[in-house]
Amino acid sequence: MKFLINIYIKIIGLKNLILNKLLFLRKNIIYNQFPSINGILLITGNGELTIGENVKFNSSRRSNPIGGDSKLIIDLGKNGRLNIGDNTGISNAAIIAHDNIQIGSNVKIGGSVKIYDTDFHSLDPEIRKISSKDIPMTKMITIEDNVFIGAHSIILKGTFIGENSIVGAGSVVTKRIPPNQIWGGNPAKFIKEIGTN
Repeated sequence: MKFLINIYIKIIGLKNLILNKLLFLRKNIIYNQFPSINGILLITGNGELTIGENVKFNSSRRSNPIGGDSKLIIDLGKNGRLNIGDNTGISNAAIIAHDNIQIGSNVKIGGSVKIYDTDFHSLDPEIRKISSKDIPMTKMITIEDNVFIGAHSIILKGTFIGENSIVGAGSVVTKRIPPNQIWGGNPAKFIKEIGTN
């Protein structure tokens, strides 16, 4: 029985690899090394996605013990750009890049994190009533090297997270976080410098 289970797991892994490779080909994804993917990615839109080396994605209900979304979802707007650096891991997140999202190297993005560089809709209620005029604000997001974003956090447009910084689980980040700091809460606030008690 164990032998059959192992064969089944290998067949599923091969099927997922083929589907992910076909998706990358269809979407013209640029990568230095094909990432390690647990599950199947969902990538929508026609923007640009560039991936570095030794990147790991979790994209299934069973690939992360804390749960989260069933897939890693990446939406690339028409002019959207998403760049993911080397040795970065992203687990069951939703990343919406309608402008520009830069994710550095050695970044850890926890289960069910949301990263949105757009408001999705106009902030003016009158404009929202007319779909042809409902154009959202967008603004670049930068996540520098060695950042750790805790599970279920939300990173909103215009955010900058400095090198080595940590965002506590469940936080909502709306502004600049300097390097080497821990922030948390809703909205996220400074907690302490890294390396202090």
